[in-house]
Amino acid sequence: MPIRVMLVDDQELLRTGFRMVLQSQGDIEIAAEAGDGQQAVEVLRTAEVDVILMDVRMPRLDGVQATRRICLDEHGNPVENAPRVLILTTFDLDEYAFAALKAGASGFLLKDVPPTELVAAIRSVHGGDAVVAPTTTRRMIDRFAEVLPTPASTPGSTVLGPLTDREREVFLLVSQGLSNGEIAARLVLSEATVKTHVGRILAKLGLRDRVQAVVLAYENGLVRAGETP
Repeated sequence: MPIRVMLVDDQELLRTGFRMVLQSQGDIEIAAEAGDGQQAVEVLRTAEVDVILMDVRMPRLDGVQATRRICLDEHGNPVENAPRVLILTTFDLDEYAFAALKAGASGFLLKDVPPTELVAAIRSVHGGDAVVAPTTTRRMIDRFAEVLPTPASTPGSTVLGPLTDREREVFLLVSQGLSNGEIAARLVLSEATVKTHVGRILAKLGLRDRVQAVVLAYENGLVRAGETP
């Protein structure tokens, strides 16, 4: 089955460019397009889509609000089997991209991303991984740490309740931007074991990917802006 992609951008020229790149790939097809977030939400009622390339600054309904409607239910919980959303930004460290990650997006890309990176990102997200490297996500959250709510007096005591002691260790290292290989070296574990731990952590905490884990850690005071691993 090809990866079904939806293009959401109010600039038709950009959609055309992305379409030309992606249609040349044998394992990717353009399943739908939309000119703004409202149209995207409406189209998804009938279209079957795996990955959405979502612009953020659009009329009627912006990409952040559209992402929230697509990825989260009315209680703020992840929607099962919802399409993965890749946010398209014009500038690195865009505050809109950060808001979209909180809304359930799996990563972000600059609009001038090289074609090979765009294709790789779509395949990565479709495979269940987050596109943005943890260190890049962490750098972005450092930039906008002032918009995060003040953490509770006992940081993370409740949110990490479902995790074992080992899973808490892994969670904190994920939140600090370490890769599976780096975590394995730090804890003297195999990468396969770390990957298993990460999968269990995401399932227990109701998170879609590592990006969401980083956001959760910052929001609960488990990682502070400027802190190094």
